[in-house]
Amino acid sequence: DGIRDLRMSRGLGDVYKRQGINTEYGAKYNMSMMALGHAEEFRADGVKVNCLWPRTAIATAAVEMLMGQEGIAASRTPEIMADAAHLILTSDRTGEFLVDDAVLLEHGASLQDLEKYRVGSPGGDLAPDFFLDGVEEWLAALKNGKIPQAKL
Repeated sequence: DGIRDLRMSRGLGDVYKRQGINTEYGAKYNMSMMALGHAEEFRADGVKVNCLWPRTAIATAAVEMLMGQEGIAASRTPEIMADAAHLILTSDRTGEFLVDDAVLLEHGASLQDLEKYRVGSPGGDLAPDFFLDGVEEWLAALKNGKIPQAKL
């Protein structure tokens, strides 16, 4: 039912104002802007274009290199991104910036369901992704057993 295009890029929030735009940030910002443009340009043709970004660190070789085993223990598994991507790619959404855990919660996952993606011990702190606005508040609410309002 049409072409689906999912980009691993973050939203256009205030993080760019706080951190400034350099080559890496500028490339991601451009990817996000292009996603919005493509979503609108190809909407009539049935093409769905969205962006997905993790709320926390994801247990990858890059996180291990930058943060060591402590960073890995404070990460979620890559499967959270895969599961969120599947939900997005099988939907009719377009032109949206989405965050992995918010997508899962929106589709009926519980806070307990999200625990299966945690690498470290249950209830431990998760390393926030520093490119998302309001991520610290979101993680604090989750730790207290609350499902916060999405702020993407």
